[in-house]
Amino acid sequence: MTPSSVPSEVTIVRSTRRKKTVQARRTPQGIEVRVPAGMSPRAEKKAVDSLVAKLQRRRAPRSDAQLLTRAHELNQRYLDSQARIGSVRWVDNQHTRWGSCTTSTGDIRLSSRLQGAPEYVVDAVLIHELVHTFVPNHSREFWQWADRAPKAERAKGYLEALSQLG
Repeated sequence: MTPSSVPSEVTIVRSTRRKKTVQARRTPQGIEVRVPAGMSPRAEKKAVDSLVAKLQRRRAPRSDAQLLTRAHELNQRYLDSQARIGSVRWVDNQHTRWGSCTTSTGDIRLSSRLQGAPEYVVDAVLIHELVHTFVPNHSREFWQWADRAPKAERAKGYLEALSQLG
């Protein structure tokens, strides 16, 4: 792929460990696409163009106000309105966690690294943090509530894979 055929905000990472799959994600610098190192230039261009177009069609990340609204919806729908919600906002300073909650105030912070994640993943992290407002630990009771999130297991797998990318 020639440098001129890729928009400047797209970074291509060729991996010798990756054999067949391609992946794209939003980063603070733009879009990062991971491809197998042995992929032909023609196949690489097709894959990159397709994934970049798909990411660009996705809607913009939710605002803090939209996150708060979504938290109230999820609380009512999945948690029987038990969560005590203070504020909900994106933060840029969480590099090892996906979210955090101050149980005394119900303030929830989500890592901005989740802004490009599928909606069900953001919802699962939000529900996880909402549950902490009424179950402050990771007990069996906590997971009974947190696992009510739609596609909870799939979201855990997504987050695990994303964690390994660094």
